[in-house]
Amino acid sequence: MKKIALLSLSAMFMFTTLANAHGPVRQKAEEEITINATAEKVWNIIKNYDDMSWLPGVKSTTADKGNNKGSIRVLTLKDGGTITEELKKYDDKKMTYAYKITDMSTAKTITHSGAEEKVPVLPVDNYAASIEVEDKGGAALVSWKAGYYRAYMNNNPPEEMNEDAANTAVTAILKGGLANLKALAEK
Repeated sequence: MKKIALLSLSAMFMFTTLANAHGPVRQKAEEEITINATAEKVWNIIKNYDDMSWLPGVKSTTADKGNNKGSIRVLTLKDGGTITEELKKYDDKKMTYAYKITDMSTAKTITHSGAEEKVPVLPVDNYAASIEVEDKGGAALVSWKAGYYRAYMNNNPPEEMNEDAANTAVTAILKGGLANLKALAEK
């Protein structure tokens, strides 16, 4: 009986150790907002892939192919950082587009586990998102969805690049962007 108990405890310890030693898990964020303006008015504010003036924190935007699939846009942030994104899908009639981050500048460098680590301006990796505007009888419902990993892809991430940091940053961007979009559209 002692052997069975010992074997069970050993198995539970190994399982717990393995469960705690996992790498990053894909995160998701979704925010929605109802705006008291027509869907067309709201879409007209956000539809140009090369114009992110509605997003707080963005100083300027450039894009090489406008609203065409494969267009690369560079967001220059007010703090001086940059984020490069690629347009994956664009549908003017359905009032939606999807994009993916392909590159980011470094916000700072830290030492973690004896190594220098670059912390990106947005603490995520493999970030993809979509934004959609729907007509709701004279009002607009805007949905912004993102999927991503934390920035640090190895085990035991520093707090600047863990899931909490990623989720906090992405949620702040989505909420802040939608709140500002609402303010602009309802003027």
